[in-house]
Amino acid sequence: MIPLTLAEIAAATGGSLDSVPDPEVRVSGPVVVDSREVAPGGLFVARAGEQRDGHDYAATAVAAGAVAVLAARPVGVPAIVVDDTEHAFGRLARTVVDRLPELVVVGVTGSSGKTTTKDLLAQVLEPLGPLIAPPGSYNTEVGVPLTVLRADESTRTLVVEMGARGLGHVEYLCGIAAPSIGVVLNVGSAHLGEFGDRDTIARAKAELVEALPDDGTAVLNADDQVVRRMAESTEAKVVMVGESVHADIRAEDVTIGADGRASFTMVAPDGTARVALRLAGAHQVANALAVAGVAHSLGLPVADIATRLTAAEARSRWRMEITERADGVTVVNDAYNANPESMRAALKTLAVMGGDRRTWAVLGEMLELGESSAAEHEAIGRQAAQLGIARVVAVGAGAAGIHQAARREPSWAGESGAVPDTDAAFELLRRELRAGDVVLLKSSRDAGLRHLGDRLAEAGGAS
Repeated sequence: MIPLTLAEIAAATGGSLDSVPDPEVRVSGPVVVDSREVAPGGLFVARAGEQRDGHDYAATAVAAGAVAVLAARPVGVPAIVVDDTEHAFGRLARTVVDRLPELVVVGVTGSSGKTTTKDLLAQVLEPLGPLIAPPGSYNTEVGVPLTVLRADESTRTLVVEMGARGLGHVEYLCGIAAPSIGVVLNVGSAHLGEFGDRDTIARAKAELVEALPDDGTAVLNADDQVVRRMAESTEAKVVMVGESVHADIRAEDVTIGADGRASFTMVAPDGTARVALRLAGAHQVANALAVAGVAHSLGLPVADIATRLTAAEARSRWRMEITERADGVTVVNDAYNANPESMRAALKTLAVMGGDRRTWAVLGEMLELGESSAAEHEAIGRQAAQLGIARVVAVGAGAAGIHQAARREPSWAGESGAVPDTDAAFELLRRELRAGDVVLLKSSRDAGLRHLGDRLAEAGGAS
């Protein structure tokens, strides 16, 4: 973070100083929300969570080197006391953005693919100078300020992932990190239970486009009709990306190799170049094109963009993470999150990777789908069968519909089963996996299959 005095932080957050001997003392270290991560010169943000209250760790944070605590009440150590620490945290982050006028903020939203796209942007935009991008999925009211507050005078580009669980969420995040470039990847069924319908999801994602300044740039997925219509919501420049004729930067001659990785010819206004992605899944083409749209709008030539996309690697865990075990089993761990669209994409990739090998789809519950949950799980079961997946394993009661629908497919020659939990799934797979098998693990994060994937990757086929 750029160095700020406690007096400046109080002014930025609308807070008052308590137990502060010298208001001119500067915060020059990191801003953190976990007292275990405090470093000398930093600021600790005390948040009251469901399990713990950060205010209880204020003294520990200061003892570890924090200059002060951003708190909702006096804590007996130097503090900036505010009405609401979360909102104050956001206001502090916006102050930093406003003090960095040369900073280019790139906001990324969509129902799926945000984290992968953010990771690709971080690698492709490196030639433009120092860049900040969040680790993992820091896309919330807490994660976005944490990302922003890592920026300083040397930072040229700030990539911000923006998630939403309701209307107004992306708008709020844009108020913290005012974007000059906005990327909307897709509108799917993620969090449908919270939004109610896809139209509301689309309105939430469009908040990023609506927040752009007139001299900004909107990078929109031309292959998603709902996203394409968002061009009507902004006066900013619009760059369409995709495989359709509507795209300004598009992919042609897309091929998927036996390893599940896509190659394509990227066509841009300044020429064409071949891209061979290291990330598995046909859906990664759309993510790569979104990155190309941002990079091209910032002046990178198509040849350089293609070279950097080809070299880019996965940086976040549990997103189509492939492990080749010593015993010949391939484990594809894509269980950080799931919705119907990403589930179908993963199954299609599994089918391609399988070839003449035996394929396993180990699938857990897709959460937050509301009233459509049962129908969506059944549809995934049917799709797995129609793709010819050899074995389907539904893990947990919430995923049972996948198993039931798969086994009802009349033309399917595979097998389907259901197990109560990840331990039971591990025992089944430990017994039955054999050399050459390809096993996909996919579920929403809280279903826990990502940890099952780790166990399988480490097992190596030992009995």
